[in-house]
Amino acid sequence: MSRVELAFPVSSAAAFRAELIAAGLLIPTGVDGLYGRGAAYETVADALEAAITRLAAADAPERMRFPPVMSRQEFIASGYLKGFPHLAGTVNCFCGNEADHRRMLACIEAGEDWDDLQQPSEVVVTPAACYPVYPVVAAQGPLAEAGRLVDVSSYCFRHEPSVDPCRMQMFRMRELVRIGSEAQVLAFRDGWMARASRWLETLGLPSATAPASDPFFGRGGKIMAAGQMEQLLKFELLVPVGSTSEPTACISCNYHMTHFSEIWPLRDAAGGMVRSGCVAFGIERLTLALFRHHGFDARLWPAGVRAELFV
Repeated sequence: MSRVELAFPVSSAAAFRAELIAAGLLIPTGVDGLYGRGAAYETVADALEAAITRLAAADAPERMRFPPVMSRQEFIASGYLKGFPHLAGTVNCFCGNEADHRRMLACIEAGEDWDDLQQPSEVVVTPAACYPVYPVVAAQGPLAEAGRLVDVSSYCFRHEPSVDPCRMQMFRMRELVRIGSEAQVLAFRDGWMARASRWLETLGLPSATAPASDPFFGRGGKIMAAGQMEQLLKFELLVPVGSTSEPTACISCNYHMTHFSEIWPLRDAAGGMVRSGCVAFGIERLTLALFRHHGFDARLWPAGVRAELFV
């Protein structure tokens, strides 16, 4: 990874968050990593979403949108809890009778724990925008020779509370998901690595591309991460937001091999397991990077950046 230089003074994550809040870009909720967004922030985030749509238009992806929760059954089947139990968020609900309700209210009034009166629901909070796509595509039958390309966007949840505004618990992820042969998926991933790098340059964001691994849990996770790095399955496009020593992953380009085909019947016409991959854009991180590099008033941004975003 080549070193990229900052065009602004380095400040701590907490100081950057304070600046964003003072400017009305982020709205604190009292929970680290959970924010409301002001009008100026949303204008930029919406512009990024539209710019990504234009960037991918030539590939003619099919558009899918899902709510920020997904089937608990499909979530468990995905294997997410094997690698990332520390990041997962499940949804619990009250399922009791009137006596249970009275007991719950009494516990709340007394400041006591009432979690035992909640039961797991049939949904969990979506950890990545692409997760609902695979079972849906699998249920639609064998893939044609051209494979599938899906454009998906969703709010996602990962339980990692932090004062760093680039590490939110609830955030938007925009993904392009490619499902097909190994050659198709690798060409897609590698092509988007170059395309996304050029796009960041157009946005005036210095970046470096580097092999990466996901934040797997525990000692076994270290082995999984090492394997992911060794096989060059994941690359991140890193943009300095707070420092050059620890730049922020704003876009990732991933090759899953047959991981999801081993879980769901993603098959080609001959019955063989297909491959999958995705390019994921972190909308919040890209938005914050733009504010960090170009200032908090988008009206004063460089003309080329404005031309790319505000068509």
